[in-house]
Amino acid sequence: MFSAGRLFFVFSTKIFSIGRAYIYNCKTNFGKSAALALAAKIRGTPAYIVIPKTAPACKVENVRRYGGQVIWCEPTIESRESVAARVQEETGAVLIHPFNDGRIISGQGTISLELLEQVADLDAIVVPISDLLVGKRVRAQHREQIHKKLQTEESVQIPMHLSRTDFWGGLISGVAIAAKALKPDIHIFAAEPKGADDAARSKVAGRIITLPETKTIADGLRAWLGDLTWPIVRDLVDDVIVVEEREIVEAMKMCYEILKVVVEPSGAIGLAAVLSRQFQDSLRWLHCKKIGVVLSGANIDLAVLWESFQKLY
Repeated sequence: MFSAGRLFFVFSTKIFSIGRAYIYNCKTNFGKSAALALAAKIRGTPAYIVIPKTAPACKVENVRRYGGQVIWCEPTIESRESVAARVQEETGAVLIHPFNDGRIISGQGTISLELLEQVADLDAIVVPISDLLVGKRVRAQHREQIHKKLQTEESVQIPMHLSRTDFWGGLISGVAIAAKALKPDIHIFAAEPKGADDAARSKVAGRIITLPETKTIADGLRAWLGDLTWPIVRDLVDDVIVVEEREIVEAMKMCYEILKVVVEPSGAIGLAAVLSRQFQDSLRWLHCKKIGVVLSGANIDLAVLWESFQKLY
């Protein structure tokens, strides 16, 4: 499975300079680090992945499996930034920001393009709220289409007070911008764990709310809103659906037992949101009958999964 944003970045950067190397400053979800390693491997270039020492072992192994060179750092923003800067200076590699790059957005927006191509009358799309993505293979024409939309003011229907850098965000930013441009009346819902519900609180407050700590099985969503992603969530996301840990595990269980799809907690949260009482009982969204759910991420530590099942069942 490819990360659309990372794949697009690698293949759109100095496209004729095959010797280019890449460094990725990993934030919270390490699945996309493996996607970058794979994209770089396909193109024949090195990839240096800066990863906190607390990263789940299964995700680190995935990076190595695809040829990425793991560079350890402490689990702090300062350490990640300083180590990434040092590696960049030593290697001359191109730094790929986890979300603050138009090419990342361009690739991730192809999810909406493919969904609406297959189901043109979708009422809504549900997306995990973070810059998480391990998505489908991205068709070249889709990448080019969304990239062109991001380059021209007139083709992207977003609030005019947002500057171009304001919508360089994560997964939900790309999905929201592309979907609203193609189908303005579509609804975009964010799915968020209760133990890391800064987006939901921020929407209510009308400003960015940061949490002193987060606690959730959905480790890929232990992120935060930034000044670049917040305007999109504020203006283009219709609602944030907060789910309990039990609901996340039950959605994972459904994916495994019924859909036969391997998915991590962060990836299953969209399904958990649609099945939640908060969404099912909401009179505001009763008209939403055709809903696209983004299942994003299949990096699962089985020991953690079994432990979660044992606690809840």
